[in-house]
Amino acid sequence: MFCAMPERIHGRGAQSGKVPTRFNLAERVIDADWRDHVENLDGPPIKLRTTVTEERPKSILTFNRSPDVPFDRSVNAYRGCEHGCIYCFARPTHAYHDLSPGLDFETRLFAKPNAAGLLRATLAKKGYRPK
Repeated sequence: MFCAMPERIHGRGAQSGKVPTRFNLAERVIDADWRDHVENLDGPPIKLRTTVTEERPKSILTFNRSPDVPFDRSVNAYRGCEHGCIYCFARPTHAYHDLSPGLDFETRLFAKPNAAGLLRATLAKKGYRPK
């Protein structure tokens, strides 16, 4: 029996949401036969839309203690990314919030609009010492 591969999602690096999240190990499987019927009746699938949710963190600096990177701090003004680089080291962060490191990482972004103010306040603290 021939089983057609699902169509590639244009403009996305991850092609599914099957990657298990940290707390929920459920797997989502596309029924290829059902998809064929839906496409015949309703036309091609709709494009995935990206949503951006604002969040207000207390800090903006992340401390890195890794021999792989030559710096010990980084600024993270948002979580998630539309670029779709499948090798991205930041993908697992979505799993902490029960979201998929696959398509959710590319379609559900979290922006920190107060990032510049937080960075300014952190760098202005009396005890802050850059390395």
